[in-house]
Amino acid sequence: MNWTQLPLGPLQTNCYVLSNKENECIIFDPGAEGDKLVQWLKANKLTPLAVLLTHAHFDHIGAVDAVRDAYDAPVYLHKKERNWLKDPAMNGSQFFKMGKISGRGADHLLEDETELTIGSFTFKLFHTPGHSPGSISFYFEEGGAVFAGDTLFMGSIGRTDLKGGNHELLIKSIHDHLLSLPEETVVLPGHGPATSIGQEMDHNPFLNGFA
Repeated sequence: MNWTQLPLGPLQTNCYVLSNKENECIIFDPGAEGDKLVQWLKANKLTPLAVLLTHAHFDHIGAVDAVRDAYDAPVYLHKKERNWLKDPAMNGSQFFKMGKISGRGADHLLEDETELTIGSFTFKLFHTPGHSPGSISFYFEEGGAVFAGDTLFMGSIGRTDLKGGNHELLIKSIHDHLLSLPEETVVLPGHGPATSIGQEMDHNPFLNGFA
C-alpha cells in the first residue's frame, strides 16, 4: 500500500491518501481545495472508500463534503466532536479570517481504543486528546505508519490554546499511545514533513523537557 501527502489550503494542512493495488483509497483530513483534490483522485484513478478525520478543526475539514459527494464516501469522526463539522464556532473557522466553514455531520462516530476495518484497510484507533477533545491517531500497522493529525509534529506538538485544548493531556496522549509504538513507525502529521517515533523520542524538545 502507498500513501501520498497533499498539503491543501492556506494553512497547507496535510491531506493523506492511502491506496492499495486495487486503486481503492482512504482519505485523511481533506482540509480544503475540494475540486483540486477530486481532480487529483480522478487523474490517479483512485476510488475513496471513506474519509477519516483525525479531528474537526476547520483546516482539516473544508473539502469533506466535496469528497463525500463525489464518491459517496462515508465520513468518520470521534464522537466528542460530533457537532464540529456543522458549527463554525466549534471548528474554529468563525475566529479566523478565512471564511466560516460548515458541512454535514459525520456518517459514523468513532469510540475510544478500537479497531476499524474498511475494505482491505485496518487501523488501530488511539484517542489522543489534548489538541482537541476528539483527536484520533490512526495506526496503520501493516504499513508501519500512524496518521497523527495535529497531535505530534517533527520537533513539535499540537497547539493547545484552541477550544478544548489541554497541554498536559496532550503530552499524556503522546506518551501513552504514540511513543509506545515501534521506533521505526512513520509519523504522518497534520502539517509539515513526516517524521518517526524514534526521531521524536530522541530529539523533540517538548517531549524531553527542554521546551
